[in-house]
Parts: sequence; structure tokens; C-alpha cells
Amino acid sequence: METERQRWPFVPLVSVGPLRFGMTRDQVVDQVAVTLGAGPNFETPGDWITFSDPNSFARPLTTYFSAVGGLACVAVDARHGPQITLGHLSLVGQVPSKLEEEFSDHMSAQGLDEAIRYSQFGDLGTDALGVVLRAQRVGDIVLSRPVFVAREWADMVWDAWEGTIPMKEWHVYC
Repeated sequence: METERQRWPFVPLVSVGPLRFGMTRDQVVDQVAVTLGAGPNFETPGDWITFSDPNSFARPLTTYFSAVGGLACVAVDARHGPQITLGHLSLVGQVPSKLEEEFSDHMSAQGLDEAIRYSQFGDLGTDALGVVLRAQRVGDIVLSRPVFVAREWADMVWDAWEGTIPMKEWHVYC
């Protein structure tokens, strides 16, 4: 399955693969259709879009939008989403404890080890990169479901109550 995933680079606070923070809803829909062949499955005007593969029940991405700044958050499904990379790290569909250790080592090497925080749900996050490494149940196992945010949403990204990631995202477990 891992070899079938598209690989997208993560540029902290700027982009997740071809999705650049600040894109309009229409630009995101068009880009996801082109790159993943997925279309909107469920959306709420102005707030979020979950994308689905038309040939399966797979939902590779959920995107969230700010009221004024366009695309502000991208959550990548642990089982069906593209593989998002940060340098040599693969962030999607990984065993959370192993990824947490590798991510912490990466942050230390960058001199950012003090920027790591944990959410109220035990998910590692960092404002410095605008990412939370959430966990998602996939069958009988738990794998990583990273959530990436734009600069304007990065403050307290790891905080489920005071951060800007919508509460809906904090309640996705499978």
C-alpha cells in the first residue's frame, strides 16, 4: 500500500504537496481532482471539505478554510491519503510512537526540541512547523493522521480547546 501512495513534500506553514495555504475552495477542489482523482464528498460552505475517491469509500483528505484567508488546514487520512514528507520523514500512516521519536529527533536536530507540545488527546504538535501528528484507528491498528496548518492557524496548533483546528477534526478517530 505504501508504494501506491503519492508522495507530497510538506513545506511548514506554506504548503502540503500541491496545496498551498491560502488557496480558494475552487482551487483546492480542482487541484485535488487533478492530483488524487478525488472530489468533494461532503462540504459546508466556507468551513471544510472532505474528499472521496469516486471508485471507493476512501477519503484521503479533509481541508479546512478560514473565513478570510482561504485554505488554512489539511488533514491527511492515515490509510488512504498521500504520503506527506518532511525531509526524510514520512508522516502519514506510521506507527505513532515510532514517528513521535523520529519527529522529536528531527526537531532536536533543527534546534526546535523545545517547540514540541502535546494536545489534550496526547498528540504531538508544534507551532513552529504548524503540524499535529494525530492518531487514527485503521482496522485493528492505530496510525498517524497528520494535520497541517497555515501560519495564521499555527499558534497553539496542538491545543484542542484554544487552538484553531476545528473541534470536528479532533474527533476523527477512524
